[in-house]
Amino acid sequence: MALASLDRPGPRTALLLQLVPLALAAGCIGDSRLPYADAPRAQVLRGQALLAHYQCGSCHAIPEVPAARGTAGPALAGFGRRSYIAGEVPNRPDTLARWIAQPTALVPDTLMPAMGVSADEARDMAAYLLALE
Repeated sequence: MALASLDRPGPRTALLLQLVPLALAAGCIGDSRLPYADAPRAQVLRGQALLAHYQCGSCHAIPEVPAARGTAGPALAGFGRRSYIAGEVPNRPDTLARWIAQPTALVPDTLMPAMGVSADEARDMAAYLLALE
């Protein structure tokens, strides 16, 4: 899959990327600001591409990630609004990135495998997942 095909986000992601800065500027989000609000668009798009590259969709259904229709793991739509990762770990950008890179370090009996994702890649993937409402 060529990264050039991901230059333009899907309609939901494009709308989100336009509305979050406006909401921040207008003070609509205030102190309850969403964790992805500062993620640059390029980082979110890299995360989307990496989720496809690592074939996360083999187990998960992930919005706007090609062929991501898996059912073995939970669907990841609305992931940015979830309170917990795997029902056990607080859903914050730093813990999500660590979860993606080393899931058994946080939940030893998880079925999610470590896929060899680097720390930088995990941060990008977390930025995309946290942008999902």
